[in-house]
Order: sequence, then structure tokens, then C-alpha cells
Amino acid sequence: MITKKIALIGLGYVGLPLAAEFGKKREVIGFDINKNRIDQLKKKIDPTLEISKKEFTEATYLNFTSNPKDLKDCNIFIITVPTPIDNHKRPDLTALEKSSETVGSVLKKGDVVIYESTVYPGATEEICVPILEKKSGLIFNKDFYCGYSPERINPGDKKHRLADIKKVTAGSTPEIAIEIDELYKEIIVAGTHKAESIKVAEAAKVIENTQRDLNIALINELALIFKKMDIDTEAVLKAAGTKWNFLPFRPGLVGGHCIGVDPYYLTHKANEVGYYPEMILAGRRLNDNMGSYVANEVSKLMTKKRIQIAEANILIMGLTFKENCPDHRNTRVVDLVKEFKSFSCNVDVYDPWVNKKQVAKEYKIEPIDKPIKGKYDAIVLAVSHDKFKSLTEGQIRAYGKDNHVLYDIKYLLKKNESDGRL
Repeated sequence: MITKKIALIGLGYVGLPLAAEFGKKREVIGFDINKNRIDQLKKKIDPTLEISKKEFTEATYLNFTSNPKDLKDCNIFIITVPTPIDNHKRPDLTALEKSSETVGSVLKKGDVVIYESTVYPGATEEICVPILEKKSGLIFNKDFYCGYSPERINPGDKKHRLADIKKVTAGSTPEIAIEIDELYKEIIVAGTHKAESIKVAEAAKVIENTQRDLNIALINELALIFKKMDIDTEAVLKAAGTKWNFLPFRPGLVGGHCIGVDPYYLTHKANEVGYYPEMILAGRRLNDNMGSYVANEVSKLMTKKRIQIAEANILIMGLTFKENCPDHRNTRVVDLVKEFKSFSCNVDVYDPWVNKKQVAKEYKIEPIDKPIKGKYDAIVLAVSHDKFKSLTEGQIRAYGKDNHVLYDIKYLLKKNESDGRL
């Protein structure tokens, strides 16, 4: 049997680990339009920190390119490009459409195109397939086939790796569904689940993070209620958590490439088919407003301590959307920065994990190299990096003036060690 050659389109947090795993088993071409990214990968350098040099070395059949012509000999195309939302909270499928055009230009009879990018149910067949047909001149499910296998990569997680997470698969025909399922079984130790259709697999992905978003929204709302009742939220969650089936969610800022985005993909499609999803959008509104809530709580604490808010120096510790990884996609810490700046505050953001040039380009925020002792009127612990966890209350408060506010979003300190927390 001839082993088909794979092209991996998009080499970010999802695509690169996938390319590396398949590259241990069969010939793989890793493609990305970012030439600088390709140059780094050829040198076995991964700025996302998802792949080690050892893993690069183990992927003996993996090569990298930014030239679409190098994809012509491939038979299986796996597309893992970003699917963000725009400023109006609508799905932005630009990268998905462009990558489909790239693949369509080299598509041949018998080829299979698999999408891993998060989309709304129906997007693969309604948006991507027509592009593939137009660019290739081939007929879907006669000359070429499609599949969908939603990504489940957890950036920065060294415990739950690609091979250890069960994979959902789907194909455009029963035969192709089996072929795609067998393909992923080559690298997924945890096993696979073959869904009934591409739409089912798309829907499964989009509700995974919608469910998490709603659960966190519930805890955020409970935190707001308990604050008014003068009850410590963490103490309540610890008590409730003694029951075996209580879900261990915590309040906080909800961002990232999935949880803060995927619900909008589902609600977009729901509106298209004539349904207004009240609960999902209510959860999104609540979570999107948490940055504003925290900034206002800090301001109230400053007022109580007679600290002038205008021109105050604010230190925000953490910018990435989660702990111990450089991923800052859709981080809601930026909401904190905007709110404090709207109060005419001077804001310093400190995060040892981020790429400062990328952050400056994307968010117009220039992270500092390190905080200045004795400078700040307020300090906000926004991300639970291990480096921050290792600091004592005294070490953190040393960054503040004699009279300052310390606010703990992530429960890094004990209740009596901060001036306020969610």
C-alpha cells in the first residue's frame, strides 16, 4: 500500500504539533505563509514553545516550506489556520478561505482535504468545498473528498499532549470517514471517535468551548453576587467542591483562541437559521464585561484609600490568556488596560512569557522588562504564571507605594493578603 504524503497548512499552536507527530510516521510538508516562521522552524526553533528540539529531531519525515508549489505531490491536506472573530463579534473566515484557495490550486483527483480549524456547523461544506471546486475544477465527492477533525490542542499544557487527547473525526463519505479515522489512529494514542457527519464533528467542537464559557460565566456571576453579600467566592467554591460532581470552575477573565471566540461561531449560525441564542450570548456578555468590572473594583478600593485615580500608576502582572505559555491571542487582560487608561491612569504591563514585539504590534501595548519597586498605586494579579505564584505578598507589594491597592484576580494569594479579589 502506498503511504499518502501529507501537507499541513498553518503551523501555529495546532498545526506544528500535528505536523511533528505525523512527521514521525510518514512524509509531511509543513506549510505556512509566514516565511519568518518557516525559517525559524527549519532551525528547530518554535516561539510558541509547543515543540522541543528533541521532537523536531524525532520528526524525521517533516519538511517546511512557504512555497505553495511544494504541495503538489501531497495527497492529504490538513488545514489548521486561525478562525478568529472580527470587531463586530462575527466569524472571520479569511484565513480559512485563502488556505482553501491555496489547496484548491494544487488539488488532484483522489486527494483528501481535512479541516481542523474551529467553524460553525456546515462551514466546511458551505464555504470551503465551493472554493476547492472552483480553484481545482474538480467535483466534490467524485474527484476529491473532505473531512473534519476538530483540534483539541491546549497551549502550554505539557500533560495533555496531542497524542493523549481523544480525537473526533469525520469524512464526506462513509469510506473517506474510515480512511480519515485510520489516519489519525496512527498518531493518537488516546483513540478516536468517528462522528456521523462533518456537521456533527463541527458542532461538537464549537459546543465544547461554549459549554466552558457558560460555566465560567455562571461562576463569574456568582462572584458578583457574593461580592455584594460580602461572602468570599473562593471559600464558597472550596466548600461546594467537596461534592463529587461539582465542577471546579473559577471566576476570571475569559479570553483565548477558543473559549472567548467559539460561542460567537455557534450564535452566528443560529441567527442564520432563525434562532436567537439567549443563554449563550448572555454568558458572553457577562464574561466580556469582567475586565471593566475588575477595573472599577480596583478604582473603588483606591478611592477608599484616598489614592487619586487620574495619573495613578497601575501595574498589571500577566498578559497572556492563560498561565505559563506565550499565547496572547484574544487575551482579555487588554480590557483591563483599556479601562485603566480611560481613567487617565498610567499602565505598566509585565509578563515574562510574551513576545514584546508581537504584543506591541497587535495590541499597541509595550510590556515592561520588570516592575519598578515603590512605583505603583495599584497592582493587579491577572495571570497565574508560576513565576508570579512563587512570589510572596511582601515581594509583590514591594512594587507598590507605601499606600497602594493589591487586587488578586487569580487567587494567587490568601484572602487576607490582598485588598480585593473576585
